[in-house]
Amino acid sequence: MEELTIEIREHILSISARIEELNQLLVQPEILSDSKKLKEYSKERVRLQPIVEKYFQIVELEKQLNDAIQLFTEENDPELKDLALQEQERIRNELKRLWDELKPLLAPPDMDDDRDAILEIRAGTGGEEAALFAADLLRMYQRYCERKRFKWEPLSISESGVGGIKEAIVAISGESVYGTLKYESGVHRVQRVPITEASGRIHTSAASVAVLPQAEEIDIVIDEKDLRIDTYRSSGAGGQHVNMTDSAVRITHIPTDIVVTCSDERSQIKNRARAMQILRTKLYDRALQEKHAKTAAARKEMVSTGDRSAKIRTYNFPQNRITDHRINLTVYNLSDFLDGDLDEMIAALSLADRSERLAQVVKATNS
Repeated sequence: MEELTIEIREHILSISARIEELNQLLVQPEILSDSKKLKEYSKERVRLQPIVEKYFQIVELEKQLNDAIQLFTEENDPELKDLALQEQERIRNELKRLWDELKPLLAPPDMDDDRDAILEIRAGTGGEEAALFAADLLRMYQRYCERKRFKWEPLSISESGVGGIKEAIVAISGESVYGTLKYESGVHRVQRVPITEASGRIHTSAASVAVLPQAEEIDIVIDEKDLRIDTYRSSGAGGQHVNMTDSAVRITHIPTDIVVTCSDERSQIKNRARAMQILRTKLYDRALQEKHAKTAAARKEMVSTGDRSAKIRTYNFPQNRITDHRINLTVYNLSDFLDGDLDEMIAALSLADRSERLAQVVKATNS
């Protein structure tokens, strides 16, 4: 059984001191009157409390284990020695269970995990086959969100001529959406025989996926003078009203040259609101990427959620397999996977990420 090191014990005791500090803060009038800080501190306390509770359960069990070992050492009665051995086994099993529950709690959380998300899917190399694969991914994530009871709201979809998509942007909301889907960011590769291939030759195509933590107005302040807003008539589906009026909106953020368009709604006001939502999220993500870039040299991440140029997963149709290259996990349930059964893969990625972050905690406490 793994043991709590001195460094981890000291780390947990510092967490216990932080809880005491939070308890004092949460009764102060200035905090009670500030809804933002009240929510922030309450949320932090809720997150930290189970760590300390499990730790003190472990400490109590360690005392019981020492007593059982001492009894076995000092006792001459065979029956009592046997009972002491059984008690040691029971306590060790309980300690292992508590330690397994404690480890993921010790890993510092991504503070954006509780946010809603913006999902972007773009066809990559492979022509029409890449567009078809992008459409498959879009359906896959929609089915997964239905299973998780996440709200799915398409913001912008650009279709290709054979039922594929060139680009799709979707807003997803629910409990810990970003924390659940963030590991999907990267290049997804497919190996299969395209429907347009007469000779039966296997082709390799790709699509990129980006999962961005959805920003709120308080996160990103946008100066109106930094925006160039153009309106135009949509040429896509939507009926006569969309095509007859300048309802589509294109917003350019001049300092960063980020361009966002939205034409799905019949109202220019709604399209502008959606475009601003996407722009805020892109600017927030840009700030996060810059922050991550500064610390990337300091540590190598096991689960790279930030590098969207990296090939993260291969979908091989002839072999009915999906391989995630970050954690070398292969599963053989391609049809179920594309139908939204992603739980096993996402759980494995989350576990790998937590293990890496826990290792960083231990390393930091040693330094």
